Amino acid sequence: MNIPSLEGKVSAEEWRLRCDLAACYRLVALYGWDDLVFTHISARVPGPDHHFLINPYGLLFSEITASSLVLVDQEGSKISDSPLPVNRAGFVIHSAVHAVRDDVQCVIHTHTRAGVAVSAQKCGVLPISQQATFVLGALGYHDYEGVALHDYEKPRLQEDLGDGSFLMLRNHGLLTVGRTIADAFLAMYIFETTCQIQIAAQAGEDLVPIDTRILDGVAEAAHVQTDGLGGSFVWPALLRKIERSDASYKS
Repeated sequence: MNIPSLEGKVSAEEWRLRCDLAACYRLVALYGWDDLVFTHISARVPGPDHHFLINPYGLLFSEITASSLVLVDQEGSKISDSPLPVNRAGFVIHSAVHAVRDDVQCVIHTHTRAGVAVSAQKCGVLPISQQATFVLGALGYHDYEGVALHDYEKPRLQEDLGDGSFLMLRNHGLLTVGRTIADAFLAMYIFETTCQIQIAAQAGEDLVPIDTRILDGVAEAAHVQTDGLGGSFVWPALLRKIERSDASYKS
């Protein structure tokens, strides 16, 4: 798809955000977390207008570019001069989070096989891996209410996420938030890996749980592991990975 570049036509800050968000879409595809053209990743554009960037509906995540991302308002309606469609209904979950979490720049939602599988388990995330310990301290659960198309579900989504970074959508999938795109991606990487490990471990012998007292020190451990940088610690390496695969995300 031939989409004219927006570089130089939007602010330098918005262009950097567009490049990072497009890279995030490509990474989600590269790691196999995409679901054809379904699910979304949104990013709030700095400023007082509460505008957001989201994928044009109908493009594979591996096709997303910085210029193809569409600017929408809090309701998911297009405000940019883009010929590409957006899935306004698909923005319901994202708009619910952005409306109450000013600390959140990015929301990632996935329908991975492992994520949906664990979301369907009554036990939820089990404390059986190091990865799970990073999730459990900031994890909420949201009961399934059908396809998330209606605004009346928003208050419960907001309450169930609270001030956490991880939300398990029962019978549906995973959601992470972050103060940056890099933070939200790292959170999803940990969340998805947690679910993959749990499904694999449950196929074997009796599980060995981690002492829940260890959870109290997890936040400090995460801080140390990333030199206090969070997702920004790994983001440059992830961008290099994408660059080696396909640098067209920056177009």
